[in-house]
Amino acid sequence: MTYEMKEKECRAFMEFRTLTDEQSPYIVTGYACTYDRYPLFGRFHERITRDAFAGADLSDVIFQYDHAGKVYARTSNGTLQVTPDERGLFIRADLSKSAAAKELFEEIRAGLITKMSFGFRVAQDHDEDDGYTRVIDRVAKIYDVSAVSLPANDNTEISVSARDFFHAVEERKARAALELRRRRLQVKMKAGYK
Repeated sequence: MTYEMKEKECRAFMEFRTLTDEQSPYIVTGYACTYDRYPLFGRFHERITRDAFAGADLSDVIFQYDHAGKVYARTSNGTLQVTPDERGLFIRADLSKSAAAKELFEEIRAGLITKMSFGFRVAQDHDEDDGYTRVIDRVAKIYDVSAVSLPANDNTEISVSARDFFHAVEERKARAALELRRRRLQVKMKAGYK
């Protein structure tokens, strides 16, 4: 069976009711999807092929939480990078540009939010022979990548980028030491020392 859904699809479970500055210490990285087969509901599964993102529209992808509300980063202003690689859909986001984004960063750093999802439109898909696995062959457009509370694909991940975080911490220490030396020099100059 071929699915005819041409609307935005999101891969996260939510409660149903009737998102660059290289020096930023607020960098998160992760995978919004992987190519591994994952269960959706019951015995139904989904899998995204390794070349599904070839030709996909990545022109203005936003970074959100649970696919809704505020925009924490976006590709069009350089605070979000979305790149298909050998494992899946890799993301790198700078969450330093707003108080809300920094708050989300702290929740990720604390390990409260550890998974991701993405909102997209399918261009081509098919069912595997088992009849229970939908295979997404081509993605037409990616709308958002989201940190999520309950992921559909448990193989996803998001975390503080340790390398970027520690690099920024070391740079802040170096700047603080330089500022301390500058102030000491000013004090000596005021006192008449050379």
